[in-house]
Amino acid sequence: MRHIKTIEGQMEARGLKIALVAARFNSFVVERLLEGAVDYLLRHGAEREDLTVIRGPGAFELPLICRKLAGSGAFDGLVALGAVIRGATPHFDYVCAETVKGLAQVSLESGLPVGFGVLTTDTLEHAVERAGGKSGNKGAEAASAMLETLRVLQQL
Repeated sequence: MRHIKTIEGQMEARGLKIALVAARFNSFVVERLLEGAVDYLLRHGAEREDLTVIRGPGAFELPLICRKLAGSGAFDGLVALGAVIRGATPHFDYVCAETVKGLAQVSLESGLPVGFGVLTTDTLEHAVERAGGKSGNKGAEAASAMLETLRVLQQL
């Protein structure tokens, strides 16, 4: 689009302090998401010493942990990683809704980008597919979204 100013986020992680908050619940899946996010950030220039992994119990607790990290001033961006797999009760719906709402609130209130890498799937097989299987790695995608948003915000 000629003659229109365009602001785009450069996918460069060098020099950024990033916190990756990983839920322990469904750790078999979450560890794959974490590996994908770390690999993505390293391939885009991040240094290992600039990445911090924080582990919490489950997806429901991610917003509170992220809120504390966002308020610390120690990080440029956050990546929240978890996996909620539907069961036989409505518990899934409550956990998913509150996790999404809470992480969005952290981002909006703090102005810090929060990459959303929380899987909400019907089956374990669907979760595995999204954690490095045939559907890609949603942890890497969450890191990418956080990085692009951070770089756009820096230009605004």
